[in-house]
Amino acid sequence: MNTSTRYQVHISRDGQLHIDSEPQLVPVGVDPSQVVIQALHLEAAGGGLPVLVQVQDERTGSRFNMQVMPDGTTQAPGTTPVAAAAPVAPMGSLFDRLAAAQAAGRAHDFDTAIRAADDILQQLTAEQGDTAPATLDAAQFRADLAYLSGEFAFATASWTWLALSHLDRLGPGKRRTQVAAQNAVRAWLQLPPHEAASLAPDLVGMLLEVAAPERTATIRAQIAERAGQPSN
Repeated sequence: MNTSTRYQVHISRDGQLHIDSEPQLVPVGVDPSQVVIQALHLEAAGGGLPVLVQVQDERTGSRFNMQVMPDGTTQAPGTTPVAAAAPVAPMGSLFDRLAAAQAAGRAHDFDTAIRAADDILQQLTAEQGDTAPATLDAAQFRADLAYLSGEFAFATASWTWLALSHLDRLGPGKRRTQVAAQNAVRAWLQLPPHEAASLAPDLVGMLLEVAAPERTATIRAQIAERAGQPSN
C-alpha cells in the first residue's frame, strides 16, 4: 500500500521525543510511542493514506518501521493491521471531535465544523506548538473549511502561512509546500478586488520564497495586474 508521507522518529534514553527533528510534548505518564501515533494519525486521516514512520528508540536500542493508518491503527509495512495502543483520554476525545468536525463539513454544516476545528487547532497549538505536524494538519483542515464556506480571505491567509510553515519544516520543492501555495492562490482568486489587493503582497512574497522566481513569474504578474500593483 502506498504511503503519503515518511517521518523520522527519535526517542532518547530519557524519553524525549522528536519527529523529524522537532521536539514533541510528551504528557506526564504517557509513553512517547503513543504520542507518535496520536500525532501522525491526523496526518494519515487528513491525507487518506498510511504514514510510514521510521523509529529509533534509544531506550531499547531498537530501530523499526511502522505505518500509522488513517483509522488510527498501526502495522508493520506489508503486514496485517494491528490495533493501536489505546490513546490517552485528552487526545482520544480530540480525535473524536476531529471525526465529528469532518462529518459536519461533509454535511455542509460549516458553522459546527468550523467551531470544532477552531477548538482542535487551539488545543494542538497549546499542546504541541504552532508548527508541529498535527497542528499543521489541523490548520490545513481549517483552511479547507474556510474555502468551502466562502471565507476566501481567511483561506488565503491560512494557506499562505501553511506554505511558509511547510517550507520551513520540509524544505523547498516538497509537495505539501507546493499544494499549500497553489491553494492560497486559488482562494485569493475568489476574492473581490478590495480584499484581494490587501492580501496580494503577502501572497506574492510567499510565492517568491517557496519556488524559484521564474517558476511563479506568470502567476505573480497576474496577481499584480488584478491587485493594481507593480510586479516584482
